[in-house]
Amino acid sequence: MEKFAIIILIISVLASCKPVKLNDKDVKNTAGNEVAVKNTGNVKYDEFFTGKTMRLDYFHSGNMKEEHFATDRVLSDGDWPGSKTMLIDALELGLYFFEVTDKETGTLLYSRGFASVFGEWQTTPEADSVWGTYHESLRFPWPLKPVNVILKKRDAENKFQTIWTTSIDPASRQVLKADKLHPEKADIIMENGPANQKVDIVILGDGYTSAEIGKFRSDARRLTDALMKVEPYASRKTDFNVRAVETPSEISGVCKPHHNVYKRTPLSVHYSSFDSERYALTYDNRTVRDAASAVPYDFMVILINEQTYGGGGIYNLYTTVSADNKFAEYIMVHELGHHLAALADEYYTSSVAYEVPDIKVEPWETNITAMFDKNNLKWKSLTESGTPLPTPWNKEEFDTFGYRIQVTRDSIRKALLPESVMEDLFVKQMQTEDQFFAKEKYKDEVGAFEGAGYTAKGLYRSQLDCIMYTRHMKFCKVCEQSISHVIDQHCR
Repeated sequence: MEKFAIIILIISVLASCKPVKLNDKDVKNTAGNEVAVKNTGNVKYDEFFTGKTMRLDYFHSGNMKEEHFATDRVLSDGDWPGSKTMLIDALELGLYFFEVTDKETGTLLYSRGFASVFGEWQTTPEADSVWGTYHESLRFPWPLKPVNVILKKRDAENKFQTIWTTSIDPASRQVLKADKLHPEKADIIMENGPANQKVDIVILGDGYTSAEIGKFRSDARRLTDALMKVEPYASRKTDFNVRAVETPSEISGVCKPHHNVYKRTPLSVHYSSFDSERYALTYDNRTVRDAASAVPYDFMVILINEQTYGGGGIYNLYTTVSADNKFAEYIMVHELGHHLAALADEYYTSSVAYEVPDIKVEPWETNITAMFDKNNLKWKSLTESGTPLPTPWNKEEFDTFGYRIQVTRDSIRKALLPESVMEDLFVKQMQTEDQFFAKEKYKDEVGAFEGAGYTAKGLYRSQLDCIMYTRHMKFCKVCEQSISHVIDQHCR
């Protein structure tokens, strides 16, 4: 989904952003002395953690050039659903990264990469003139002893730098140790084993009335089935548990400001996020997290009881999907690519794309590249010898068609035509794309095809087509591999 396409500005934002930075040696132990972080690899879980989940809620405030943090609360978030052996994040994906260290010794206990609503908002024009505040959460195993939580962010060279630290004593009276009592009903969509040995997905719904809960269950099963038909999910179906939590609404549907439709729903999902008509998010992080904690979860999907095309996906936060749209299955799989594996969008013909500044560093996302060194392509192991780099394709003709589609798409939205008109346009678009791709010499090869990440020139994707590029229900080999690596990290 287009995220207002302003996320491409992140390169220039990071270059100008000057948050307060600390280095790892600024972390203090219980005696108030500086202690360096020591990464000794995955620790023995039972020596450092209980079986519960600790959730650190905090406020993330700032503008385009700075950001600040303040703890909201620390509380119990149910049983720990994650792996008890893969505690250190070796993938290091995301704009942000956090580490949990033993306060006394500095031993690294747990780490994960993530992205956030604030991180996306910070790239919008609004962030250049006003301050914003968003609520966020970090979840990790409940520590037995005091810990330091270290929050990092990528700098202009895409290296993680510390921007905030805080200490937590699990025995403190300020830590809410009681579990939440859940009135919500939970349904098992698919269960293949213990939570800490599987990838656990929770599906929530917004805009479903009590009379529509049966529809929510049906939507959850239908879209789960669609996901599990796409590789690598199909081959690794037994590595997943999927559960649905019911959050009935007083009114059907959700808020759509561009359509002059305003509603208040339990999870506060709304279209028009960052003033992009089809970008659907919720900013009510606390409510969403509380509802999701009714079941064990690693990843979260929020189904929207709407036909209007829309959704969103933020790495290690959540995915949103307009459940009634003709392309709901595509939205589910595409957006979960962002949420689960931090995959970049590979399209670039969006009519709302901004001009991209000079690309000076290699993108951290696994599925796009600036190809500064073609001899060391990041997906070199998947590329056949003899495949030309860059890989030629009929880009000019394809782009002319793509931009023409965008003009038609914008006119349909401006005229507020029925959603079926937009759906028909997308069907015709896919049919024409099929005709283009069928003629391409390297249509099945892994190479470096120019055009990716909202950028027509200077960034490359690994294959001619992928669900991160068009609405065809197939990942490229690089994206498949990236998703599998995330699955591995949760199941070992």
